[in-house]
Amino acid sequence: MPRPVTAPDPARARAAQLAGRAAATALRRPGGDAVSDLVALEEPLEIRIAGETVGVLMRTPGDDHRLALGYLFSEGIVSSASEFSAVYHCGRPGEEAYGSAIELAPASGARIDWERIEGTRRASASSSACGVCGRRAVEDLVAGLVPPEPIAPVPAALLAEKVEALRDHQPVFAATGGAHVAALWAQDGSLVAAHEDVGRHNAVDKVVGALLLARAEAAAGAPELRPALLTVSSRAGFEIVQKAARARVPIVATVSAPTSLAVELARAAGLTLAGFVRPGRMNVYAGAERLIGL
Repeated sequence: MPRPVTAPDPARARAAQLAGRAAATALRRPGGDAVSDLVALEEPLEIRIAGETVGVLMRTPGDDHRLALGYLFSEGIVSSASEFSAVYHCGRPGEEAYGSAIELAPASGARIDWERIEGTRRASASSSACGVCGRRAVEDLVAGLVPPEPIAPVPAALLAEKVEALRDHQPVFAATGGAHVAALWAQDGSLVAAHEDVGRHNAVDKVVGALLLARAEAAAGAPELRPALLTVSSRAGFEIVQKAARARVPIVATVSAPTSLAVELARAAGLTLAGFVRPGRMNVYAGAERLIGL
């Protein structure tokens, strides 16, 4: 009797595209066993504006246009996706280096901060674990942040629910154990965007880039999309909070601990910051007044 054919799982198929295999020795008994293990892909992406290199990020391939837009926005180089008339990979599909560089073509009248680009070039070889290495002084990154707009109080239980829901958006992590996920949520709990990457900063930049594209594609006269919550499957470093503040997302909730500088920035920028978020418990380090049911 022929075996029934099942429809492929889109999440599993995507995870397979973003993972490779590596030989390893599994030490589960004396002498170990030779195995072939799935590992998350990590490859460089060169970001260019008008042919000029802005920086190189080590990232998980996929959603590169969102990553590039989110990165440039988080760095303060641009303020919206409409600053660019086109975003595309350099070269042609099938070429060996295709996908390793992405070009952003400025739109007519685009406002691009070329001074900040000079600053980011000092970090042109950022690793997936490094967000502020070589960049301008922290004080310069804090300057110019606009406080988020007021929102109605949010149930603390919603933070725990949405942190738990990150599991539903982690096919690469499920396959490899080697990726972070970030997600943006509206105040009613609906998902705005979710993306995985080997770097937690990249994952946040990808969802911020998705937000910028959604705003650019919104109908004329429609209210601007403003998510209420950013959840991340990692600790909350300064950079994560800075990216949320730049995008004017008022609440950040993470699986692990924040750093001292993240707490300091959250308080200065008027954000709510919660760490160690689990059902029934969390630590709120800033902005507890936004939450109800604590």
